[in-house]
Amino acid sequence: MKVPAMIAAELRRLTASRMGILALVALICVPILYGGLYLWANQDPYAKFPEVPVALVVDDDGAPAPTSGTEPSTGEDVNYGEDVAENLLEGNAFDWQRMTADDASEALRTGAVDFTVTIPADFSTALTSAAGTDPHQARIVLETNDANNYLASSMGTQAVEKIRSSVAEMVGSQAAERLLTGLSDVRDNLVTATEGATQLADGAGTAATGSSTLADGTAKLADGTAQLAAGAQTLASGAQQVSAGNRQLADVADRAGAAVQQATNALPQVRTDIANALTERGLTPEEIDQVLATLDPLGSRLEEGNAQVQSAVGKVDQLADGAASLASGAADLASGAGTVATGASAANTGAVQLRDGLATLASGTTELRDGLSAGVDAIPSSTPELRTLQADTIADPVKVSSDKVASAEDYGAGLAPFFAALSAWIGIYALFLIVKPISRRAITALHSPIRITLAGWLTPAMLGAVQMVGLMGILAITLGFTFDHPLGTLGVMMFASATFAAIILALNVWLGSVGQFLGLVLMVLQLVTAGGTFPWQTLPGPLAALHHVLPLGYVVDAMRQLMYGGDYARAGWDLVVLGAWLAGALLLAMIGVTRMTHRRTLRDLQPSLIG
Repeated sequence: MKVPAMIAAELRRLTASRMGILALVALICVPILYGGLYLWANQDPYAKFPEVPVALVVDDDGAPAPTSGTEPSTGEDVNYGEDVAENLLEGNAFDWQRMTADDASEALRTGAVDFTVTIPADFSTALTSAAGTDPHQARIVLETNDANNYLASSMGTQAVEKIRSSVAEMVGSQAAERLLTGLSDVRDNLVTATEGATQLADGAGTAATGSSTLADGTAKLADGTAQLAAGAQTLASGAQQVSAGNRQLADVADRAGAAVQQATNALPQVRTDIANALTERGLTPEEIDQVLATLDPLGSRLEEGNAQVQSAVGKVDQLADGAASLASGAADLASGAGTVATGASAANTGAVQLRDGLATLASGTTELRDGLSAGVDAIPSSTPELRTLQADTIADPVKVSSDKVASAEDYGAGLAPFFAALSAWIGIYALFLIVKPISRRAITALHSPIRITLAGWLTPAMLGAVQMVGLMGILAITLGFTFDHPLGTLGVMMFASATFAAIILALNVWLGSVGQFLGLVLMVLQLVTAGGTFPWQTLPGPLAALHHVLPLGYVVDAMRQLMYGGDYARAGWDLVVLGAWLAGALLLAMIGVTRMTHRRTLRDLQPSLIG
C-alpha cells in the first residue's frame, strides 16, 4: 500500500459518519477558536482604559502663590490639586469619577472602581514649600484592591507615576521660570553694578595717578625740609655764637661807657679841684678863669665823647639783645624745621602707601568691573517668551525618542506569534485524539516502515495546514492584523504544525497513550518557556535552558521576524532548528514503526487508554 492510499484510507475512516465529520471539523477549528478568541479578547486592551472606573478625591486646600524672590507676592492663591484634577478629567485616560474620601473608599471596597487616587489637603502647600523654611514633598495617595483585579493595581501605579511626572514638570516649569526671572533681574542689577564699577575703576585710576604725583611731591618736600632742618640747625649754632660774642662786646662796651660816664661825671669836681689847686698856687681868679676857660673845651669834647660812647654802648647792647633773640629764634627755627622734616618724611611715607593702595584699588576695581562684565555676559539676555521655553526645558530636560527596528501594531499583534504557535500545537494535539498515529493494518501487512511513518505524519500535517490557513484568515481578515511577510508567516505556521505533528506522532508510536499525555506535558513546558509574553531571560535557570531546546520558542521567534519585519536571517535559523526537530521526530517514529513491524506482541493488540 502506497502513502497516498494510506492517507486516503485514514481520511475515509475519519469521515465515514456524520459525527466523525463533525468531530473532525470541530478539532480542526480548535486552534482557530483558541488563537482567534484569545487574540480578539486581547487585541487592544489599552484602548478600553477610558472605560476603567477610577475614583478621584481632591482635598487640596490651596496655597499662596510663590514669588520669584525679587517681586512682591500678588496675594493670589494656587490650587495645584484642582489643576491636576482638571487635566486628568480632560485627558480621559480612565473613567475618572470625582468622589469624597468616604465614597471612594466604599466604591473601592465594593468593586465599583478599580482604584482610587487622592490628592491630600496639603498638596499645594507642599509643592510651594521649596521656597520656604520647611520644604517637603507633596503626596499623591494611591489605594488599590487586588481582590477586584491585580492588574488594575499595576495600572494604578503607572497612572500615579504619570501624574507625579506631570505635576513635577508643571511645578518645575513654574519654579524654573521664577528662577529665570530672578536671574534676569540679577542681570539687570549686574549691568548697573558694572556701570558703577567702570566709573569706580576710572576714578580709582585717576586717584592712583594723583597719588603718584603726590608721592613725588612729598618726597621732594621731605628732602627740602630735611635740608632746611640741617641749615636751621647750623644757623642756630652760628646765631648762638654771635649772640655770645655780642654779649661779650656789650659787656666791654658797658664797662667802657661806665668809665667814660664816670669821667664825664667827674668833670665838675675836677674843674673845682683844678680851681682850688690853682688858688692854692696863688693864681688870681682871672688867671684861674683863663686856665679853666682853656680846659673847658676839653670837658665839652669829653661830654660829647661820652654822649657818643653812651650812644654806641646802647647800640651795642641792642645788638647783643638782638643777637640773643636771633639765637633763640634760630634755635626755635631749627627745632621747628626738624619737626617739619619729620612730618614731611611721614607725609611722604603715607603718600607712598596711598599711592600703592590706590594702585591696588585701581587694579581691584578693574578686576571688579571685568568680573561684573563677565557675569553679565554669562547670564544671557532674555525675554518672557524665552524664559518660558527655558523653564519648560529645565522642568522636562529629556525627551524620549523611540524607534523600533521591528514594530507590532498593538498589544494583540504582539501576542499573536505566541498564541498562533501555541494554537498549532493544541490543534495537532487535538487531531491526534481521533487520528490514528499509524495504520495497524499496514503494520500487519509488513509494509515499508518509511511509508507507514510518512502516512501517519502527513495525515495530521495536512489537517494541521488547514488549521493554520483558517487561523491565518482569522488573524489577517477578522482581527485585521498586518503582516510584513504574510506568505512567509503562513509558511512558518504550517511548517511548525507539521513539526509538531511529527513530534506527537513519535511520542504516540513509542509510548502510545502515555506519549499522548506527554504531548500535553510538553505543551505546558513550552507554554512557560517559549518567551511569548515576558522575555525568556526572566525565566528561572532550568526553564531558560529549556527555551533553547524546545521548538515552540523558535516558532514564536520566526513568526515575529516575518510578521513585524525583523531579521529574516534569524527566521531562517529558527526554521533550521524546526527542521532538525521534524527530521529527528520522523526518524524516531520510523525506528519505532520498524520495531513494531518486527516485534509485534500481544501487548500491541491491547486497546489504548486514550481513544
